[in-house]
Amino acid sequence: MCNSAVHLKELLPQMEAAFAQGESIRIIPQGTSMLPMVRPGIDSVTLSPVPEKLRKYDLPLYRRKGGQFVLHRIVKVGQTYTCIGDNQLGVERGLRHDQMLALVTAFRRGEKEIPVTALSYRIYCRVWHWSRPLRRVWRSVRWRIRRIYER
Repeated sequence: MCNSAVHLKELLPQMEAAFAQGESIRIIPQGTSMLPMVRPGIDSVTLSPVPEKLRKYDLPLYRRKGGQFVLHRIVKVGQTYTCIGDNQLGVERGLRHDQMLALVTAFRRGEKEIPVTALSYRIYCRVWHWSRPLRRVWRSVRWRIRRIYER
């Protein structure tokens, strides 16, 4: 296993070649937007080709209009997709299918490989999404308490 970091922009041609041969690739995400599910620099995800149609709770790797690569969960499907990171409160709307580069089909947490078809993972996705309003309140309360103690 190679320990050197590679920017996804450099990895795209190899990713597309692997997908064309029916293979998947594994990457180690670096951002914190998918905490607690994916710990940056520790856990890895298996990426596979994007199917013709994505569904709610799918976890695609996509490219924003500005070129940034993002791994966030789909929370609404319509003409476009709405996505959000597990560790974020704001949603990203208006994502097109042609922005989707790959789909997470499994993730590795420590020594354990967890496919996205696992019941425990599917329950996690729903509970985490449904708890978003509570997490928003909790963050607000935590922020206020911190401000009181800083004074």
